[in-house]
Amino acid sequence: MIAKAEVKYIQSLAHKKFRDEEGLFIVEGVKMVKELIEDQPAAIKKIYALDAWSVQYASSLPSGIDLQVLEGFELDKISSLQSPNEVLALVHIPQPPISDFVPKGITVVLDQVQDPGNLGTIIRTCDWFGVENIICSTDTVDAYNPKVVQSAKGSLLRPTIYYTSLEIFLSGLPAMPVYAAVLDGESIGQAVFENPCLLLIGNESQGLSSAIKAFATKDITIPRKGKAESLNAAVATAVILSAMTN
Repeated sequence: MIAKAEVKYIQSLAHKKFRDEEGLFIVEGVKMVKELIEDQPAAIKKIYALDAWSVQYASSLPSGIDLQVLEGFELDKISSLQSPNEVLALVHIPQPPISDFVPKGITVVLDQVQDPGNLGTIIRTCDWFGVENIICSTDTVDAYNPKVVQSAKGSLLRPTIYYTSLEIFLSGLPAMPVYAAVLDGESIGQAVFENPCLLLIGNESQGLSSAIKAFATKDITIPRKGKAESLNAAVATAVILSAMTN
């Protein structure tokens, strides 16, 4: 039986304040937890699971991972999903210092991206295209928000994600190509891309702030054929990364 205090503690991790204080976030679902066990077992603090999950996976858990078997109604209490899955894990939040950043390949830089679904999809897209580093402005949505975690699927812990002041970060970098995704730049079909480089992606409705756009060495755009005003930030990131890695 899970204690009431523990239920309350896990529920608190749905809020950024408590995630930051505890250095933990929640991952739910059989596939996502399985990928964590395979790829990042040291990041897992504790697993809560139904008996059916435990019977199937407990014997394959690396030593040191704490597993607690729950009844269905108990898992319901700690889950943030409308339809709770079989398993939930408490996972340590990576906190890499920005001083550790080393330019390699394409680095995606996100300026004030607010929608959790967009950020999760961008993280998953970066994983697909082999992007190893993502730099987020301090006012970009928290990558460990439950909605971001679900959107990113198993990709969340693969790229290294940094949060920092973009102006300070960009002003301190060595000279390199910095491509800004805008509406009136050079077509991505014609642009010549160099590595290592940065790709700047802006806010869903406002685009890049003028202060961040000023660091760009080249403006690039996805050619528009129809009448839509703009593309979703995650869709735009996927299209541009496809062109940059082609």
